[in-house]
Amino acid sequence: MTVIGMLHHRKDPNTVIKSYAYAIVAKAEGASFFYFTPGAVNFTNRSIRGQVYENGQWKKRNMPFPDVIYNAGSPEKLAKSKIIIQKLRAEIPFTTHSIGNKWNVNERLKEAKEFSNYLIPTEIVKNSDHFFHFITAFKEIVFKPIDGRKGQGIYFISKLDQGFQVIHNTETNKYSEQQLRRLINEKLAAETFIVQPYIRSVTKSGQVFDFRLHVQKNGEGKWVITTIYPRIAPIGSIIANINNGGYTNYLEPFLQQEFKGEAFNIKRTLEHFSLALAQHLDELQMLQYEEVIDEIGIDIGLDQNHKIWIYEVNWRPGCPPAFYLELDVVIHSIQYAIYLATHQKAIREKISEVKRKHGKKENTPIIAITGSAGKTTSKAFLASILSKRLHVFESKDYWNTTEHTEKHAAEIKPTHEAVVLEYGMAYPGVITKHCSIIQPNISIVTNVGLAHVGNFDGDIRGVAKAKSELIHGMDQHGVLFINKDDPNSKYLETENFKGKIITTGIKSKADYRAYGVTYGENGMNFKVRLQGKEISLFIPIFGEHHVYNALNAIAVADYLGLSPLEIKAGLIFKKPPRRMTIYHLRDDLTVIDDTVHSHPQGVKAAIDVLTQIGKQRKIAIIGQMRELGDLREMEYRKVGDYAHEKEIDLLITYGFRTEEIGLQAKRKGFPEENIYHFTDREKLHDLLKKVIRKGDTILVKGASKTNMFDTVKFLDGTYEPPTS
Repeated sequence: MTVIGMLHHRKDPNTVIKSYAYAIVAKAEGASFFYFTPGAVNFTNRSIRGQVYENGQWKKRNMPFPDVIYNAGSPEKLAKSKIIIQKLRAEIPFTTHSIGNKWNVNERLKEAKEFSNYLIPTEIVKNSDHFFHFITAFKEIVFKPIDGRKGQGIYFISKLDQGFQVIHNTETNKYSEQQLRRLINEKLAAETFIVQPYIRSVTKSGQVFDFRLHVQKNGEGKWVITTIYPRIAPIGSIIANINNGGYTNYLEPFLQQEFKGEAFNIKRTLEHFSLALAQHLDELQMLQYEEVIDEIGIDIGLDQNHKIWIYEVNWRPGCPPAFYLELDVVIHSIQYAIYLATHQKAIREKISEVKRKHGKKENTPIIAITGSAGKTTSKAFLASILSKRLHVFESKDYWNTTEHTEKHAAEIKPTHEAVVLEYGMAYPGVITKHCSIIQPNISIVTNVGLAHVGNFDGDIRGVAKAKSELIHGMDQHGVLFINKDDPNSKYLETENFKGKIITTGIKSKADYRAYGVTYGENGMNFKVRLQGKEISLFIPIFGEHHVYNALNAIAVADYLGLSPLEIKAGLIFKKPPRRMTIYHLRDDLTVIDDTVHSHPQGVKAAIDVLTQIGKQRKIAIIGQMRELGDLREMEYRKVGDYAHEKEIDLLITYGFRTEEIGLQAKRKGFPEENIYHFTDREKLHDLLKKVIRKGDTILVKGASKTNMFDTVKFLDGTYEPPTS
C-alpha cells in the first residue's frame, strides 16, 4: 500500500478544506493518507506525528515516512522550514515543484521556442522612466506585481492625448504624468512590478474574458486535461478572475455563442495547446532541476484574430469553480502520487532521455556589426530584442577591438543562444583578424562613412574595402544586412558572397523599410511592415540616424523569427551611455550629450536632433573630428554650411582647426557675433556662463578623445536642477 503524506503549513487540517477530499479519495484508491506539518517530522526515528481521517474526524497518529509527499502548503509560509523540507526532498519524492513566479515562468517559456510566440512581452520595471518608455511604445499596458495572485494589485494604464487613464480594481481615474510617476515610484519602492502590453480579449458584448486551462498528470504519469473553462469579467471590469467578481461558463456553449463555426476548431486548439505547453514546461523542469511537475493552470486570451496569448502560468492553480471538477482534480492528484511513488526508476530514465534530446543544439546565431557609425547602438537594440526570447552574449559597449574579441571568445558559453558583437577597425586587416577569432554567420554593415578616412589616403573606397573584410571573413553561406540608403555602401565587395543579402532603408525601397518617421516626446516614432502587417514602433532615443540603427536590429530579429511584439518591446532598450542622452537642467535648459564619437555624418545627425527638439535658442558646441586626413577642411566647411542651413542660434567650436566650421558658416551669412572658437576648455566654460539663457537647448558633440563630456559635466554641475 502506498503511503501519501500531505504537507501543509497549517497545523489544523480542518482549516484546509481540500484535505478531507484527498483523504477520502486516497482511501478509495487503496492508499494510506495522513496530514502533517514540517514541525511534526522526526528524522532520528524516521517518523512523523501526523493526522489521519477516521470516522469523520482527524486523529493524531505516529506515522512512518511516506512513500510520496503531496506538497500543499504556501511556499512563503513553508520557507521558514526550508531545511526540514530539503531533507525530506532528498529521500522522498514530492508531487509538486515550484516553476517560479510570473517572471521566472515567462523566462522559462522563452526557452520553449514553440511557445515564445504566444508570450506577451514582459519586463521588470527598472524605474519610472523605463515605465514611461514602455507605455509610449504600447499605449495600453498592464502593470502588476511580480508575485501577485488572484488578480490582486493589477493596474491597466492607457496613454491619452492629455495624461493617462488608470484602472485599478473597480476604479477608473485620470492622472497627469507627474501623478502617475509618483504612483509608479511608490509601487516600485514597495515591491517588484512587471509591465506588459495590454492584449484585448473581449466577447461580442464587449466584456473581457480569458480561458483557464487546467492540466494534470494522471495515474499513468501522463498529462491530461482536467478542464478548460472561460472566465468573464463583469461589465466595466477588465479583470476576469473569479476572485475579482468574474464568473465562469461551460466551454462549448460559450464557444458556440462567441465563435459560431470556429467553435470546434478553437476547442481543439485550446486542448492541444494546454497539453503541449504542459509537456514543454515539464521537460524544462527536468532539464534545469531534474524534477517533474504534476499540475499547472494556464490563463490565456484570444485576440480579435483568434491568436492565443499567454497571460499567466500557475503551478498551484486553484480548484475549478464546480464540485465535480474539484473532485476530478483530487482524483488525478492521488492517482499521480501513487504513480510517482512506484515509478521512480522510469521517471529518472525519462529525465535522462530529455537531457540527451536537448543536448543537441542548433547553430547559434553569431552576429557581427561593423560600420562607420551606429555599431554600438545597433548592437544594443539587437541584443535587447533577442533577449526577449534567447540567452544572449552581448559585447560590452564600445568593446570592439581585436583584443576585446579575443576576450569575448573566452567568455562565450555553450548556454548562449545568440552572440551579438561589434567589430571596430581603423586600418586594413583589422576586421579580418576579428573574423579569424570569432567567425560570424550573420553580419551587419551599418554604413560606410568618413570615420578613419585619413588612414586610407582620404579615399572612401579604401574604407569600404576594409569594411568588406567582414563580408569575406564571415560564413560565406550566412546572411548579410546592408544599408540601401547609404551611397558609399555600393562600394562594398558583395559580388562573390554566396549567402543571402538583406537590405534596410528609409528613403529607398528595401527589404525592411521604416516610414512615417517622426519625433515624439521622448524619442522617435516610425512604422515598418513585419510579417505582412504594418507595425507602429517607438525608440527612446532621438534622431533619424538611430531609426537606421533600430532597423538593423529589427531586420535581424525578424529574420530569426522573433515576433513583432517581442521586437517592439526589445526596442525599449538600455541606451549606450553618452549617445543622445538628454539632461533637463535648471532654468528649463536642455543639454544633448553625444560625446562618444564624432565624424561629419554624425555631427550633422546631431544638429538635426538639436533643431527638432530645441524649443527656443539652439546652441551647438562642436568638437574636433579626428582622422579625416586631407578631407578635414572640406568636411569642416560642409558642417559650417549645415549649421547655417539649420539656423543654429549660437555656434561654438572647440579644438584644433575647428574654427574652419565657424568661418564657413560666417561666409554663408551666419552672424559673426554668434560664432565662437576655443582651444582652452576653461575659457569655453566661462563663455557658457555668460551666454546661456533660460530655455536654451545645448548640443555637445565630440569624440571621447577630445573629452567633450567635460563640458556636459560642467553644464550639469552649474545648472543642476533642484531635487524635489
